Amino acid sequence: MLQPRLIIKIVGLLLCAIAAFMLLTFCVAAGCGDASMWALLISAGITAACGSVCFLLNRKVRHAITKNDGFVIVSLFWLLMSFFGSMPYLLSGAIPSLTDAFFETVSGFTTTGSSILDHIEALPAGILFWRSLTQWLGGLGVVTLSLAIFPMFGIGGMQLFSSESTGLTTDKISPKIRQTARNLWLFYVAATALQTGLLCIGGMGLFDAINHAFTTMSSGGYSTKTASVAFWDSAYIQYVFIVFMFISGINFALCCGFVMGKSRRLFKDEEFRTYTFITLGFAVAIFIGLATTGTSHNYEQMFRKALFQVTSILTTTGFITADYMKWAPFMTMLIFALFFIGGCAGSTSGGVKVVRVLVLVRNCFYELRRLLHPNAIIPVRYNKRAVPQNILMSLLAFFMTYALIFCISVALFMLIEPDMDTSIGAVASSLGNIGPGLAKYGPSASFSQLHPLGKWFMSFLMLLGRLELFTVLVLFSPAFWKK
Repeated sequence: MLQPRLIIKIVGLLLCAIAAFMLLTFCVAAGCGDASMWALLISAGITAACGSVCFLLNRKVRHAITKNDGFVIVSLFWLLMSFFGSMPYLLSGAIPSLTDAFFETVSGFTTTGSSILDHIEALPAGILFWRSLTQWLGGLGVVTLSLAIFPMFGIGGMQLFSSESTGLTTDKISPKIRQTARNLWLFYVAATALQTGLLCIGGMGLFDAINHAFTTMSSGGYSTKTASVAFWDSAYIQYVFIVFMFISGINFALCCGFVMGKSRRLFKDEEFRTYTFITLGFAVAIFIGLATTGTSHNYEQMFRKALFQVTSILTTTGFITADYMKWAPFMTMLIFALFFIGGCAGSTSGGVKVVRVLVLVRNCFYELRRLLHPNAIIPVRYNKRAVPQNILMSLLAFFMTYALIFCISVALFMLIEPDMDTSIGAVASSLGNIGPGLAKYGPSASFSQLHPLGKWFMSFLMLLGRLELFTVLVLFSPAFWKK
């Protein structure tokens, strides 16, 4: 049975956390002296007031969170977070349309990276910082951050962690969820700071470096420049992005273990090895395509472009150094195939996740062996352990649901945008939290010309993809609301 007062209390507390980050952005805007600081201050005040009222009116509620409560809290909070997060854009006049502001905010918090902005440099510094910060917060999840402080209020968070985390299993770094969340965020902050420093060494300004570190580690892809990372024609800077995009696509629990000296766990993990193989394999294939179809003989630059775009799309970051729509169709199709893979489970990446693809592909081969040897017991193994049948069934259900939603969404989107390539690219980009799409809304274009209905529809798909389908879809089941 759902506990409405408990749900309101927790959502209120989370809104207060968002207000605190808005206040931080106000300080940045005030330091830069731009007029957006007042819009940020008012937005922080409204968000804090609404959150405080929700929390204080229900502060004495101290029940345990059920799994159903967790589903509602996560879904409701991401929706409210997106509406409140739109206020700085609206109040500052940077994005005067509610539809556009909501689309930009949802794209930020879900770390999709799709944008309706055509001239990003024209935005005030405070709005640019808030835009990047939404992706950084959404990357590892505001909910996960809050797990570290919930015990102070007598709120247990295991149910929320299960709803927020992605992938086959929840690989805990420590037995206590609070310590797990703290370790994850320590690594997240440290990696962000390290990338900021390395970008500054390469000649990027501090403000741009901080913003891009936010949107790299979160696999978001928002940039302070309309040309994205292509603005900096520097091999050093682009390789820094490649390295940290690759890191953002790895299971963060394994990354933390690597930092703590448990490197063998990382290199023995089958998902990580498959993820590395896919990255290098696709990069080499595209490099060969560029080398055979292009006129340039700068092979290092060709390989860097191929590796950058493969890493960016596979990790669902969405940064751009080249327009893959101008490449030969074979290479564009390779890039499009990456839309449906994503990074590792437990990373900030979107998409289906490498572990799901790996296990189901392996199951297909094993099924052929079972046909040849019907009496043999041939379990599907992952990391040398047999995968339980119920997990295989859930993976198959996820794939079928993902494919069904994709097909239905493309059909509906074509009512708004008749071009099939454009519709397929927009739906795949939104559902996988990629950012750039295909054809009309490819990497060199924004979504500013998309019909308002299309923007609301894409916003829903972004939220659906970020919360891994079932967290949202379960709310539409009548059985969920029964006592």
